[in-house]
Amino acid sequence: MRYFKFLILCILLVAVTVRKVEKEKINGVSFVAAPDKVNQSHVAPVVKVNANYAAIMPFGFIKNLEHPDIVHNTDRQWFGETRAGAKQYIEELRKKNIKVMIKPQIWVWRGEFTGKIMMTSEDNWKALEDSYSSFILEYTRLAKEVKAEILCIGTELELFVKYRPEYWTGLIQKIRTVYQGKLTYAANWDEFRRTPFWSQLDYIGVDAYFPVSDAQTPSFEDCIEGWKKHKPIISKMAEDYKKPILFTEYGYRSVDYSGREPWVSSRSMKEVNLEAQVNTTKALYETFWKEDWFAGGFVWKWFIKHDKSGGEDNPMFTPQNKPVEEVIRTYYKSDE
Repeated sequence: MRYFKFLILCILLVAVTVRKVEKEKINGVSFVAAPDKVNQSHVAPVVKVNANYAAIMPFGFIKNLEHPDIVHNTDRQWFGETRAGAKQYIEELRKKNIKVMIKPQIWVWRGEFTGKIMMTSEDNWKALEDSYSSFILEYTRLAKEVKAEILCIGTELELFVKYRPEYWTGLIQKIRTVYQGKLTYAANWDEFRRTPFWSQLDYIGVDAYFPVSDAQTPSFEDCIEGWKKHKPIISKMAEDYKKPILFTEYGYRSVDYSGREPWVSSRSMKEVNLEAQVNTTKALYETFWKEDWFAGGFVWKWFIKHDKSGGEDNPMFTPQNKPVEEVIRTYYKSDE
């Protein structure tokens, strides 16, 4: 009888542990590709902020929005943007038990928005599809090799997805024959409701640059209120598809009006406002991080050379060496 009770206790403990693992949030950083290899001095700040995931972002390049050829994995790219660089980054992160999402991205010349990539002929659409397949399957094979926990199959490619849905359905099937891990797609905040293939993926991925406040210095309360119009839409998507929501990117700049158009990266916005970044970020955590249907997310963005990144006079997205870094550290720790 004593043995039977002990066995039941062990089973219950295992069940509790499994439930805890299933509910563990993805506390991620977007680990920016750089010209250099990384070492443990670059990984230590990721550990210190209590992150358990990093998004690794190799790049492909397109000349313009109507050009079908994606150039990728060449010796003209930064090391971190290539297959070899992505693998080396992952190997270093693994030494500290950091899990990974491989998130290949496209850069259009002059920083044009990838969501507007649009071919003007059927031949060019076919060429783009062939080129994109070569690009994404390169990193699908890497995801298999390194046993990446998540593979993101695309980032903010709204018109490509809209006009070629059959291609994407077929691409996902091809990816599944190679890689057995979790799949997502990083839809822009105003795109994700129209993405047609969520049922084929494991996470509904959202680059979460939702407007939450028009104030110059948005208060925490302003931002909590601002999320009330977006959160029901997001949670309903999770309910309808029975898939968890993953913020494949989230974050705010340390500038005035940081909650008004959070996607704007223009360097003309340069009035530093550290309080705005703190309040917007804290409100996002309070709104989402305790929800069972919410998987977590990857803060945008985290540079490998921590000591030389960010700082209190920096108006860009990175939280590094700013007050918001402590906010992230606190919320990421609270999930343990």
